[in-house]
Amino acid sequence: MSIKVDIRVPVGRPLPELATFIRSCEDAGFHGVGVNDHHHSGRDVYAVLALATAATERLTLFPATSNPVTRHPLVLAATANSLAEIGPGRAMLTLAPGFLSVEKAGKPQARRQQLAEAVTAIRNLLAGRPATVDGAELRMNNTTATPPKVFVLAAGPKMLELAGEHADGVMMLVGLHPDSIAAAREHLRAGERRAGRAPGSVEEIFIVPTAIESFETAREWPRRFYRPGKQFLCYPSASNLRWLRAAGLDIPEDHDPAAISPELAAEVCEAFGLFGPPEYCADRLLRAQQESGVEHVFFFPSHTAESAYDLPQADVEAFHKIIGPRLAE
Repeated sequence: MSIKVDIRVPVGRPLPELATFIRSCEDAGFHGVGVNDHHHSGRDVYAVLALATAATERLTLFPATSNPVTRHPLVLAATANSLAEIGPGRAMLTLAPGFLSVEKAGKPQARRQQLAEAVTAIRNLLAGRPATVDGAELRMNNTTATPPKVFVLAAGPKMLELAGEHADGVMMLVGLHPDSIAAAREHLRAGERRAGRAPGSVEEIFIVPTAIESFETAREWPRRFYRPGKQFLCYPSASNLRWLRAAGLDIPEDHDPAAISPELAAEVCEAFGLFGPPEYCADRLLRAQQESGVEHVFFFPSHTAESAYDLPQADVEAFHKIIGPRLAE
């Protein structure tokens, strides 16, 4: 398959069931699975990933996404290292300032400087090097021969630059429009330049919102709220609107979703992700590859706060039957 495709799986079922479902993602042909790190769910993502790693053979598995506020960098490094012992070469770590996990813990999001320090420290610890966090020198024993890569989740320009400067890779939520991708890459390259890295040295994974269903229902998503007071197009970040503006679609942050016309909603869906039948979604991905060199994506099934923990069974089935085979042609 020329395009690697990962998918988000929420902690919406008991852990043994999640491990079985993740195995079905492997059987469907996905490259990787990211599981949300939501402590308030009562289910720990790293326990899920350990079970899933033991139940699968080739999937790349990672949290989507951890943060350095509710988990200390040394703890994150040790956990990722442990997953790498269970599944050598299949573990990955993704980090962000935190959204629901820190909100539910009553904590503020990580500052960018704090996140940058954590990313650098974790990469050093996984490589067997000493690291510094909050002025304290840290070391970690028993590192693996192939340390997990550390990715930063980035939706805005400053986070893209942070990823370019400090991380092994970036999971970027910027849409699929070629002008949006080009604008986002400018910031990624700026970070790479600050660190003296070659352009393109940071790996890219594009977070792609999905609604794999009829056009009629899929194109209603931009006209919804994620939860009261937060529009779907501003979830998880209002930076989504910045990349839509780069694509020529100017939607104000305080917009009323119901006021978005069906015609504008269709344009938004075309620029923002995969919103339509499976055949269309496959062709849209291939076009993004041709237009912008998109080689690796992360399916982020569209949801509201109420449906956030539903397993993406329809997406897995559509990928297995139609999207995956079309990408492999």
